Amino acid sequence: MKFVKLHGQGNDFLVTLAEALGRESHDMAARARAICDRHTGVGADGLILVRECHDAIADFEVRIFNADGSEAEVSGNGVRCVAAYLHYAQLSTRPRLAIRTAVGTMILRLLESRGRAYRFESDMGAPIMAPQEIPFTGEGCNDRVVHYPLPIGNERLWITATSMGNPHCAVFCDDLDEAFINRVGPILERHTAFPRRTNVEFIKTLNRQAIAVRFWERGVGRTLSSGTGSSSAVVAAVLNGLTDTQVTVQTLAGPLEVEWREREHVFLTGPAEVVCQGEYLVEDAP
Repeated sequence: MKFVKLHGQGNDFLVTLAEALGRESHDMAARARAICDRHTGVGADGLILVRECHDAIADFEVRIFNADGSEAEVSGNGVRCVAAYLHYAQLSTRPRLAIRTAVGTMILRLLESRGRAYRFESDMGAPIMAPQEIPFTGEGCNDRVVHYPLPIGNERLWITATSMGNPHCAVFCDDLDEAFINRVGPILERHTAFPRRTNVEFIKTLNRQAIAVRFWERGVGRTLSSGTGSSSAVVAAVLNGLTDTQVTVQTLAGPLEVEWREREHVFLTGPAEVVCQGEYLVEDAP
């Protein structure tokens, strides 16, 4: 299986053409787990299959698999990496790309390219805040899930839940304590109030125009950055009155720029870079 490895601000993906597989394996979950393994595979946060579209809405469509084999609805950094891959592989020269995910079509605009490095602005769409659409099933929550006291064992954590096509849970912290993140991240990911599990953002407000965020991604664990996570973190910060609508998100791998324009669509701006290309040697089951 031929692949190109890219990263979007440290969030790394293996991208391959769906047609290059001959047929999509009946067990793509196992394929994703194997190739994403950082010891016995190539190593990545996810595997993305790309296929050209033949309609008036999207140029290409993707299927996104997390490192644990689960299929993701969308990935902001992942789709940006796909856009970079399409330009790098000369599969498209369009400065505007429409890429269909499981939850809708994302529009990306090329801002800059230099060798293997690209920079795109992505229209992430409008955030979803209705609990039943996130989905979130916490008791007594019928409107937005903002500053909600979520029971965690004998404790309560004040969370804000939203969706960018995939569920997110934001926790605001005075300090981004590693031990706390590693303990609470997996608990929140699999909390019963999130029937489809959730991504988790731990957020420290720096000022009205900047936040620092640490990410626990559903199906992956700790990641250096997250596109939908950065977008939802800014939405959560605005909903809690902590920041303006145009914010720099400081991740462990560097900054991403997020703007919630007129409290409608969220726009994410960030880099994507080609790391390497190769062939993963695998035998499909009959």
